Amino acid sequence: MNTPDVIFPYIGIQIQNLPREAFSFFGLSIYWYGLLIVVGIICGVYAPWRLAKADMATSGKRPGTPISPEQVLDFACIVIPIAIVGTRMYYVFSMWDNYKDDLLKIFAVREGGLAIHGAIISAIVTLVIYARVKKYDVLRFADVCVVGLPIGQAIGRWGNFMNQEVFGTYTNTPLAMCYRLDAVSRSNVNAEILEHLYRVGGMEYIQVHPTFLYESLWSLATFIFLMLYFNRRKFNGEIIALYLFLYGFARFFIEGIRTDQLKLFNTDIPSAQVVSALMAIAASVFMLVRHIQVKRQANRPADKPLLFTDAEAADTEDEMAAEINGELADIEEGIEEMNTKEPTNE
Repeated sequence: MNTPDVIFPYIGIQIQNLPREAFSFFGLSIYWYGLLIVVGIICGVYAPWRLAKADMATSGKRPGTPISPEQVLDFACIVIPIAIVGTRMYYVFSMWDNYKDDLLKIFAVREGGLAIHGAIISAIVTLVIYARVKKYDVLRFADVCVVGLPIGQAIGRWGNFMNQEVFGTYTNTPLAMCYRLDAVSRSNVNAEILEHLYRVGGMEYIQVHPTFLYESLWSLATFIFLMLYFNRRKFNGEIIALYLFLYGFARFFIEGIRTDQLKLFNTDIPSAQVVSALMAIAASVFMLVRHIQVKRQANRPADKPLLFTDAEAADTEDEMAAEINGELADIEEGIEEMNTKEPTNE
């Protein structure tokens, strides 16, 4: 009897023979994890490329020069490899004790070890530098490009599912998910999970939070929201701020139930929670300040403030006109007097 690899016991879903390998290419195994990340990257470039067309259509309706699809593609060629390196460097930095004695392991990417926060941080830093060098409107450029992140994350998280990783602690909620105990890394299985093993046909399963699914669905919802809200944004920079807030907010709580947390400086504090909290707080402050600025600007007269009411202004104009006419009359009278005088010979 074949036992399923994955079970969602409360919604009646069972998945048999969940493969980690997608196919083999000249003897090299191509895993679903890597393949789904590549698909996520492609969609993460296509989405802002399409959005740039919409931004071009709004030219003249908001400050700054619109972003073109070609500018998005040029930036993608630079930021993608940097972001990939960033994901690895963040993970290596967080797990430095595992690499300090064998630095060559840093390059063993096929053994796993990537962190999305590294991609986010390195991508934003690269974007700011690139936009300034190219003399683009940094915030407008960021608004267009950032929509690629949530759709890429939504797809890429399913690579974790194929690897049977990135799960939370024990739960009996309706979305509870069961992996075979012999298929997961035992370092990510805590005592609480072992106390609530799920058994089918003599096979032991862990029953856990599908945190990969939580993050994937949240990222997909964030992507849809940002795409729909893009042309309604109140100021440049609002889209990237919304992304940082929404992802930071959700990841802070999701990270709290994950069992594969990266710790901060040999403490028990999850680094992803700290970074996520900082992202959400910084984005909130930025949006609050910008909304106040936009509100003040909207309430300020387009030109200099008026010194008089409309009636006072009309009376003042009549008085000035009468005064000018009186001055002109005096000048004309003086000219006539000069013309009527007899010339004198000296």
